[in-house]
Amino acid sequence: MWFASGKYTWLPFYVALIILLALKYKKDAILMILLIALLITMSDQLASGIFKPLFERLRPSHNPELEDQLHIVNNYRGGKFGFISSHAANVFALAFYLTIVAKHSLKWLPFILIPWAIFVSVSRVYLGVHYPTDILVPAILSIPIAFMAAHLYKKYNPKFIKLFNHDVSKNN
Repeated sequence: MWFASGKYTWLPFYVALIILLALKYKKDAILMILLIALLITMSDQLASGIFKPLFERLRPSHNPELEDQLHIVNNYRGGKFGFISSHAANVFALAFYLTIVAKHSLKWLPFILIPWAIFVSVSRVYLGVHYPTDILVPAILSIPIAFMAAHLYKKYNPKFIKLFNHDVSKNN
């Protein structure tokens, strides 16, 4: 579980995902990937910038009533507040967004992304840095964020591709 929550653990997975999107969607992948950056920024800010300061709920690892009952791995306790999990918000937003956007051409992708999001999120509970609701709430909140990003992709993709083609031909 320590591995699943690691900061750089999933970097090869993300690179492979970007390569897959680039190969499958060609120029369309540019907007798709830019919207992933926006999506992750939004979900991360929702968790860390709004919910954690607003609710100030101590993580299990910082709760004096639970500290002695937890198995702390590698002395990792996370920051002081944990509601809601940024990890869960980010991975579920990404999983839901790509499920929506790629549902016709990469039908198998949700069968990898959703279990991956669950695995990463559950690892946070296992490590004692989140309660189950800390991962359940962002999983639910990430759905409208994913739909919004998917809507932007579908709405602006044709214009973006036309603009991109115009700029490329202009420079050649």
